[in-house]
Amino acid sequence: MVNTNTLAQLAEQLDLGSYLYLGKGIAKGGGRNLKSLLANGFEAVLGAVFLDAGYDAAYHYYLDRYRSLPSPVRDENFKGRLQQVAQERFGETPVYDSEGARVGNRREYTSVVFAGAEPLGTGHGASKQEAEQDAARAALESLVGSVKEMPTAKPARQSRTRRTPRKKREEPQSAATVEAEVVPMPELRSRQFGEAID
Repeated sequence: MVNTNTLAQLAEQLDLGSYLYLGKGIAKGGGRNLKSLLANGFEAVLGAVFLDAGYDAAYHYYLDRYRSLPSPVRDENFKGRLQQVAQERFGETPVYDSEGARVGNRREYTSVVFAGAEPLGTGHGASKQEAEQDAARAALESLVGSVKEMPTAKPARQSRTRRTPRKKREEPQSAATVEAEVVPMPELRSRQFGEAID
């Protein structure tokens, strides 16, 4: 219900992108359509409604907007699901190699995901995160077929047996006293004026 994609859709309904105060570079690079900025903008509007009119008004404002969406989008976490599959199959955590390049007046990122030495999938996106999610989606499709077949809930965890607590270290019987040498501190002086500092 509350994720970047849904909040960005709600911001698009209000045309918040055209009201964002952005720097010249990001404005030219398509920043007014970035999902993360739109989602943050909508959160700010919702916060303003909360501060101005209270919790109930903000709650109903959000729910009314949410219900007006044609179909709320799911925020897929392909990277998390790929990590689960890669751990089960290969016993390794996926590693992403991402690179950005300028295409016209915007940046395009490409990411390749590896589990070991073999590349599992490649993805592209307007941000590094989008490219990594796309690469994870492609890797999941190649490993398990259709991504929609995968369960979204984690399996129940098996109970573990408790290990015995560690034994406390024994202190040495004879502790020799060590004498410390006192070293005098040099006189501190101000760098700017050369005066002694108290």
